[in-house]
Amino acid sequence: MCQRRGSELNHPPRSEVFPMHVRAIAPLAAAVALCLSSVTAVAAEIEPAELLKQAKAEQPAYLETVEQLVAVDTGTGQEKGLATVSQMLVERLQALGAEVSTRPATPSVGDNIVATLQGKGSKNFLLMIHYDTVFAEGSAAERPFRMDGQRAYGPGVADAKGGVAMILHALKLLRDQQFDDYGTITVLFNPDEEMGSAGSKALIAELARKHDYVFSYEPPDRDAVTTATNGINAVMLEVKGKSSHAGSAPEDGRNAILELAHQLVQLKDLGDADKGTTVSWTMIDGGEKRNIIPNKASAEADMRYSDLTETERVLADGQRIIQNRLIDDTQVELRIDKGRPPLAENSASKRLAETAQHLYSEIDQRIEPIAMRFGTDAGYAYVPGSDKPAVLETMGVVGAGLHSEDEYIELASIAPRLYLTTAMIRALSTDAP
Repeated sequence: MCQRRGSELNHPPRSEVFPMHVRAIAPLAAAVALCLSSVTAVAAEIEPAELLKQAKAEQPAYLETVEQLVAVDTGTGQEKGLATVSQMLVERLQALGAEVSTRPATPSVGDNIVATLQGKGSKNFLLMIHYDTVFAEGSAAERPFRMDGQRAYGPGVADAKGGVAMILHALKLLRDQQFDDYGTITVLFNPDEEMGSAGSKALIAELARKHDYVFSYEPPDRDAVTTATNGINAVMLEVKGKSSHAGSAPEDGRNAILELAHQLVQLKDLGDADKGTTVSWTMIDGGEKRNIIPNKASAEADMRYSDLTETERVLADGQRIIQNRLIDDTQVELRIDKGRPPLAENSASKRLAETAQHLYSEIDQRIEPIAMRFGTDAGYAYVPGSDKPAVLETMGVVGAGLHSEDEYIELASIAPRLYLTTAMIRALSTDAP
C-alpha cells in the first residue's frame, strides 16, 4: 500500500498559504518554489474520513449528472441521442482539464470518447464504461429520472449512466484535491457495449495494454468489486437434408428438422457445471411449408464460460458428438463464433480487490470480491497470462433491475463508491514500483 508522506507537517491547505495574488509577487517566487514540494505532499495526504466527507458533498452534483444522462435516449444504434450525450461528455471531460478526442465506433453507431489527464507520477489508469443502453426510443420521456426513498430510477440509470457519472465526479474530486501523483488517467466512454462492442473492442484492448490498472464501471448488485467475468460465445448448429413432398413422397426426403432435434438432445450436456460453463440452446429455425420435408434447419446456443480452455473443449466435444446421425445422408456442422472474452480469474485482479477491501475498511465498511456470470468489456481489457494491466470490474454505483423498467441505483452507495475510486487511484499512484 502507499506510504503516507508529509504527515509530520502542519501546514494549512495550499490555497490558504499561497493565494493567487501572493504567488504572483516576484519577491516571493523563490519561497514558493522552495516550499512547493512539501506543500504538495501535504495536499496529497487526506484521511479516509475526509475523502468520504468530500464524496458525500459531491453526491448532489453526481445525481444531477445522472439525471441529465438519463433524460436522453441512448439505446445502441440511436444516432441522435448518442451524439447528444457524446457532446455532453466531451464538454464535461474538457472542463476537468482533459485532452479529449473522439473516433467513430464503426461498424457501430456513435463515437468512442477518449480523454487523457497527465499527472506527475508513473502509474497509469484506464477508467472505462459504455454510455449506450438497451432501451427503445422514447423510454426517457416515458420513464424520466426519479428518486423514491433510497433509490433512483430511470432507463440506464445503473447500466451504465451511473457508471459514467461515477467517473466524471471521481475525477472532479481528484482535481479539487489537487491530486496529480498518477502518471496518466485515461477515460474511455464507448457507445456499443450492449451489442457486443464491435466498434470499440479493439480500442479497449489497445488502450488497456498501455496502462497499469483498468477500472470498469458496470454496476454491482451489492457492494462488491468483480475479479472475474464470463466470456460469451455463440454455438451454431446447421443441418442439411433433402426436400420432398410431405404427402406423396416423404420417404424420399431427408428431414433436417428431425436430425436437428436428434442433435440437440445429444448436445444438451455440452456445458460443464464444475467449470461454470453453460451452453444453452435458445434459437431454432427450419422448414418452409407444412407440405415440404425440410432440407435445412439450424439452432443457436448461448455459451458462457470463464475457463479460457473451454472454447476449444466445447468445440471438440460438439464436433465429435454430431458424428452420430439419426438420419442417413444428412450433413451436420457445428461451429463456435467467438464473442466477448472472459476476465479470467487472475492474481492481479485479486490484489486490486484486496486493496479495495482495505480502503473500504478504513471507512468502516465492507466490500465483497466476486466473480460474475455477465460478460463485460473488462474481458477485452484483460491480457491472459499477464499481470499488466490489472483489471477490476463493477466499480460503478450499486444497482439492480438492469435492462428492465424497474432498473435502479442505491443512493446510499454513491458516496462510498466515489470514495473507492479516488482512494484507489491515490493509493495505487503512490505504491512503490
